[in-house]
Amino acid sequence: MKAKAVLKYSRISPRKARLVADVIRNKNVEQAMFSLKFLGKKAAGIIGKVLHSAIANAEQNPEVEDIDNLYVSKIYVNEGPTLKRFRAAPMGRVVRIRKRTSHITVELDEK
Repeated sequence: MKAKAVLKYSRISPRKARLVADVIRNKNVEQAMFSLKFLGKKAAGIIGKVLHSAIANAEQNPEVEDIDNLYVSKIYVNEGPTLKRFRAAPMGRVVRIRKRTSHITVELDEK
């Protein structure tokens, strides 16, 4: 049985979050949490919270028999809406600053 958790509109670039997502894909839940703990990136903390939420969802699901047999079956990071800001540039110009957001989805499954 699958357990799922979704985080929407997270203020991190999808490109940076995908680097962390690739590290924990297809790993056991314990190994994934351990890897995120020592990764040292901003996205690791955000994805760690989503993973923790998916584990809590699995505990509440009566079809999941053993939490220790869970692994990260799917994790993907989609692009959310971009916040557009402006900054002054030389010679009276304006430069657009794009603050990107992400939608992070984690799915757990039993082996």
